[in-house]
Amino acid sequence: MALIRLGQLSEIRQARYVIHLSDKKRLVLFRLPVIDPSKKANQAANETDDGWVYYVMEAECPHAGGPMQDSSVDIEDSAYVVSCPWHAYDFNVETGESSLGIKACTFPVDVRGEYVTLSYSAEDGSDVSLVKLEPVSEKFKLKDGKGPNKKAAPKQEVSQVHQTESAPAKYLDENATVCDWCAHILNSPNPEHKIELTAHLFSIFTEREASSSPMPLGRGTVSPPAQPPREGLSEVQPWATQKSGKGGTLKSRIAMLHALANIELWAIDLAVDICIRFATFQTVPTSQGGSRQLPRAFFHDWLKVASDEAKHFSLLRARMEEMGSYFGALPVHHGLWESATITAHDLRARISIIALVHEARGLDVNPMTIEKFRRAGDIESVQSLEVIHNDEITHVTTGHRWLTWICQEEGTDPVHVFRTNVRKYFRGNIKEPFNSEARAQAGLDGRYYQNLEGVPLA
Repeated sequence: MALIRLGQLSEIRQARYVIHLSDKKRLVLFRLPVIDPSKKANQAANETDDGWVYYVMEAECPHAGGPMQDSSVDIEDSAYVVSCPWHAYDFNVETGESSLGIKACTFPVDVRGEYVTLSYSAEDGSDVSLVKLEPVSEKFKLKDGKGPNKKAAPKQEVSQVHQTESAPAKYLDENATVCDWCAHILNSPNPEHKIELTAHLFSIFTEREASSSPMPLGRGTVSPPAQPPREGLSEVQPWATQKSGKGGTLKSRIAMLHALANIELWAIDLAVDICIRFATFQTVPTSQGGSRQLPRAFFHDWLKVASDEAKHFSLLRARMEEMGSYFGALPVHHGLWESATITAHDLRARISIIALVHEARGLDVNPMTIEKFRRAGDIESVQSLEVIHNDEITHVTTGHRWLTWICQEEGTDPVHVFRTNVRKYFRGNIKEPFNSEARAQAGLDGRYYQNLEGVPLA
């Protein structure tokens, strides 16, 4: 058994890290607050004097290889449980045990003294060392010095809207419901306010879920806007947008990032909108059981998606500024919201078109986009785009999970429901090339999308 120093306690301050070892294995280090220090008679080897506890487990979910560094963390029966972002398999971070009958590998951690030390044995018995301890980014790049990674952009000619300092974002009081917050975010035209408020909502929702006073949902008490407003953007029709090129020039790469940032901004609104617009949704009763309303886990999952999209927008906007441009420098289109409008009457259709067509299409094209930036030597953009791609797999997973849940409750086939909605509400065909591996990771096999035609184009 090798003892591997991961770093000094004073340096390890984030909630989670990926551990890269010399035998090519990857593990995840979790740094979490001790659940109830008052009940601990003796301090465990993985606990610190100042109330933190450290755990290490394998980085790939033993079910299907999902990224455990992106897992959600919950407390069940006075123990920490992490859930894989792909298929929600749950694991106790100390024992590795799952309620679903499989087990993840966990590893002893010792934090006595000034170092975090891992006990680890290589499968072949060889010596193993630490290659890298990689922090998992959950941070946003906010403006005005609020973000941790803000860099000064080169001088440029900017619009008056871009130069104007805006007032601080308005926060709702502690009595606000989830739907109150969702309406507030949707009606916020300033993109900086939108990402700040979205991140805040997910943070307080998850914090209160673990308390004795979870946030009230406010189902049906407030209505969303027909279309979220935008501030200081020049709008064009989708077919009139500027061609971004192949990424070989700075101008081309900025245009590509600008187009992606516009998609991510709408994606924030789409994830928030699904929480408020369908808050009163009820499944259709069957002969085996009555109707059911959406559980609180539905709102948690889509607020997590919204928070991820806010992070994505902040990364892209910050990268454009590092490259000498800004969001709003080019015209944008609102085509993605048109799909939201068409599916505003039915949650099954909304999930099918937005999550399982548009988001899944992103899985197909993201690797090609990343490769264009890599060939251009733009590694900073590559890093942001890779974060976005990995998150988007989990978003398609979320859509697949909730469409499947609805269909299970209603006794229907999710593949049939999906394909029927595509034929009704998506204009055009579901075209190759497909990233079959990423789609399968998210739960979509070929039955969903092969040989599928939507509404014929005029």
